[in-house]
Amino acid sequence: MFETVFGIKYTKPEVFLLQNTGIGVSEVAARTCYDSFSNSENEAIRDISCSFPDEEMLLSINSVESSNLLHDLAWTHFHHSILEHANLSFLIRGTSRGVLQEHARHRIQAISVRSTRYTMSSVINAFVAAQTSGDREFFIDKVLGFNMFVASDEEYNRIEINGMYEKLNYQFKQVEDFYEIAVAKSSLELLALHKGDSEALFAALEAGKKKRNVGDAFKHIITDNVKVDMVVTFNLRSLKNYFTLRDSGAAYFQIRWLAQEMMRKTPAKYLDLIVKKVKNI
Repeated sequence: MFETVFGIKYTKPEVFLLQNTGIGVSEVAARTCYDSFSNSENEAIRDISCSFPDEEMLLSINSVESSNLLHDLAWTHFHHSILEHANLSFLIRGTSRGVLQEHARHRIQAISVRSTRYTMSSVINAFVAAQTSGDREFFIDKVLGFNMFVASDEEYNRIEINGMYEKLNYQFKQVEDFYEIAVAKSSLELLALHKGDSEALFAALEAGKKKRNVGDAFKHIITDNVKVDMVVTFNLRSLKNYFTLRDSGAAYFQIRWLAQEMMRKTPAKYLDLIVKKVKNI
């Protein structure tokens, strides 16, 4: 899906809900506070007052779809700490490094992100291959094919990739042992073997051993336009805060798109507790 903002067409992120722990444990936590298990409309939770739960009871607790107590605490008494016992994990693909920077402002989340330290080898291989024949356009065309930007306008991305080339070329001229930094030791012999043939050298480098941590030396060449994949886990209270702030019209448009897609993938039993009026999303 695409949308044009400020004259540039962008791709929107994709979201998949990996796991959700249910709201039953949150009700157990709340009823522990009030010692009111017998008042629950959920049989499995009522039974906890008599014994510790067995495996069958745990399955029932984690299958709870609604809770009158949680609704009252969330919307009448604003007692949101009990929501911290429910967790959701999302797989996110195709958001931007700019959104990653915005995510860092949300204090309570677990986040694992595609690393530029370990995943930039193809970009560096394209540059090394371009250098063997002095072919800037080879680098631009090759990187354009990696589909690595959230902006989807080819002309705009060519400008972006040309900037990457200029940064790498500057470093190439400044660093005497550039190839030793950029290419695995076992692949250095390929530079002489395929000298003058960018396509053959690129293919050989891609087939060879990847340089470990190659992004350490070169991650500065990329911008917030670059796509990232990540897995994020929020407890329900933090997710409420995230949706409140990031589904706002005042939010950065790319993180607003992400929040809206995450909301679409969040089951109704959670939204009922954290979104006052569930929109048609």
